[in-house]
Order: sequence, then structure tokens, then C-alpha cells
Amino acid sequence: QVQVLEFGGGTVQPGGSLRLSCVVFGSASMMDGMGWYRQAPGKVRELVAGISRGGMTRYGDSVSGRFHISRDNAKNLVELQMNALEPEDTAVYYCYAGTGGENRWGQGTQVTVSS
Repeated sequence: QVQVLEFGGGTVQPGGSLRLSCVVFGSASMMDGMGWYRQAPGKVRELVAGISRGGMTRYGDSVSGRFHISRDNAKNLVELQMNALEPEDTAVYYCYAGTGGENRWGQGTQVTVSS
């Protein structure tokens, strides 16, 4: 059974940095697109960043230039380096991994940016 597990998250002061990691277990195949969405209280889920098998990336407008996504295909691992964090980045961050024509999702990890 394919499982998507997220690591990292926590509380950081404005201007600080955090790194999120996500690993896919239970699959010997390379994942298709991987990435992160987030959802803040009272808001819809929005794209943070995505990365294709070949390494093409896309970012949400609000994080472009501050966040960086990378992946290790051999490990089915995707990471999100978040810099210059703002209170508006506070949300639950969800990792997704595409396989077999559908996205599998992690349980989410909380990121809180607060002084």
C-alpha cells in the first residue's frame, strides 16, 4: 500500500526558515508529479509548489522567490525549503505524489509563523 509521509513543520518566527520533507513508501515505481499544497483556516487549499519527474517546477504566486522545491527520484523524496517565512504562510501543508494516474496525499504537517 502506498503511503505518503511528511516530516518537518513546526513554529518559526517571521523571516525564519523551515524545511519540509515527504517520502513515499510502498511503491517501487518512480512517482509522477510531486509537491505541496497548503490550507489555512477558512481558506481553500492552494498550490505551494510542484515538481515533475524531469525536474520542472512551478510555484504559487505568494511563495515564488522564497520557497524552493526539489526531489530525489531514487528515494521517492520531495523537499520544500521555505525561506523568509511570513505569518501568511501559516497553514497545514500537504504533500502529494502522483502514481497510477491519481494523486496520493499525506496527512499534512502544521507550519506556524508567529512572533
